[in-house]
Amino acid sequence: MTLLRCPRIQVDKAYARAAYVLTFLKKLMNITGMSEQWVAAQIKQKGDSKCIPWKNLRALILAHLDVRKRVDIFALSIYGLVVFPKALGYVEGSSCRFV
Repeated sequence: MTLLRCPRIQVDKAYARAAYVLTFLKKLMNITGMSEQWVAAQIKQKGDSKCIPWKNLRALILAHLDVRKRVDIFALSIYGLVVFPKALGYVEGSSCRFV
């Protein structure tokens, strides 16, 4: 009951929760705390995936007022550049799911 957040569970039913998958744009908006227009302007297409340039994230880390957002953006950068590198100098959209 607690895991599924259902107040009344019937024993003879199988329960599943619909997965809500955020787009790369929405994930970046949540992580960076920036507007949709800013994030949309930063996203570039590299091959078959959407990416954001490292230099844009670096500038945001240095200039962002919220310290928690700085840490989140830095973590995204590390995951994108070191752990899941695909395009040199870019952070790919799939690395957002790990932050």
